[in-house]
Parts: sequence; structure tokens; C-alpha cells
Amino acid sequence: MSTSFGRERNATLDRAAVLEEILHERHSCRAFLPDELDRDTVRRLLTMAQQSASWCNSQAWQVIVTSGEGTERFRKALYEAAQSRPMRTDVPEPSEYVGVYQDRRRAAGYALYASVGIERGDRGRRNEQMLENFRMFGAPHLAVITSERRLGPYGLVDCGAYVSTFLAAAQSLGIATIAQAAIAMQSDLVREYFSIPDERDVVCGISFGLSDTDHPVNGFRTERASVDEAVKWVAE
Repeated sequence: MSTSFGRERNATLDRAAVLEEILHERHSCRAFLPDELDRDTVRRLLTMAQQSASWCNSQAWQVIVTSGEGTERFRKALYEAAQSRPMRTDVPEPSEYVGVYQDRRRAAGYALYASVGIERGDRGRRNEQMLENFRMFGAPHLAVITSERRLGPYGLVDCGAYVSTFLAAAQSLGIATIAQAAIAMQSDLVREYFSIPDERDVVCGISFGLSDTDHPVNGFRTERASVDEAVKWVAE
């Protein structure tokens, strides 16, 4: 092995190790500090996320980002809507969770409730915790992701790629995040509030800011399936 090749290989391994660390450390934050991020940092995050891959480079996503009073006014409107308006999504929810998908969903929910001392049978406190979704867990910023409706599932896949890149980029910058389907469960309110055209679907939101690391809800982690559970190897 030449010296130059060895240096290049070591540099590649170092980059991979950094990415591994970012992906391993990232988690869904459910309690944020009120501190706003400066505009340059947010712009850097958005610039990184803009590098996401997409079908035919169509870049289906459009993003609305809130801060300051813009966040607070929307937070109030969303929280009130969640308690008074029926849920309606542009993107259909899963018809049901079965088998391992239901098992993983339940495990994540039980771990969340346990982290904040909510007993399984305490429906009142479980509902209170659920409504925290519509307060964006106190985050100072929200990104609302929309997709061109005529692009169909391809546009939704593009937006999923954008969300994933956004979350990893945020982690690299020390920014906490949580991707929220709950935001899209009030699609009518979101559309009205931000004057989103009818030809665009509300896909999800991403709440982001600085993590309240002292809050117990940020102490639990969900598990991931092993590679062998998720991957079928075909060699011949």
C-alpha cells in the first residue's frame, strides 16, 4: 500500500467514523430550551439539508421555517386546533401497525411514558404527553415540509430523504430535532395558517433547537433492528 493511498484510506475511515457517531447520537428530542438559534446557523443547516438526493433531481420539498413570535403564534394556534378540530392529513396514515411494527411502536411508547413516570393505565397523563406534540415540545423553531402533490409517492420519498439529511446535519451542528407527523395531522390548520397552496401536501414538521438535557424525557432511546433483521443478502 502506497503512503498516499494509506493517507486517503485513513481520511475516509475518519469521515465514516464521524458519520457513524452522528447517526448513533441523533435521537428525537422531546424537551427543548427556549433559546433561539442564530439565523446564520439555521441557514447553514438548511444549506446542508438542501444537498438531499431526489428522484430526477426534482427536489420536491418546500420548507417553511419559524422563529421568535412566528413560532409562538403558530404553537398556540396548533395546540388549540389539536383540542378542538378533527385530525386531517394530506398524506394517509398507516392503515394499521401489525407484527413487529406494532411491537416496535409499543416499545417506543412505553419507554417514553416510563421516562416521565407515566403509568400505562394513566390515560389522562398519556393524553397530556401526546398533546406536547402540538406544542412542538417547546422548540423555538419549526420546519414545515411540503411536497408537490402531482409528484405523488415519489415526492414523498424525496421529502423523506430531505428530513433524514436535515436530522443528521442538525446533529452535526449540535442542534436537537424531532421529526413530527403530528404537525401534518392538522394539515388544514397548517395550510390556512401559512397560506400553503392547495397543490402542495403537508408532509410533516421538524421541531428543532437546543435540547433540555436535564429533562428526563430526553434520557430514553429507542432501539434499532439489526442489519440481519432488515437486510436479505443475495450473493448468487
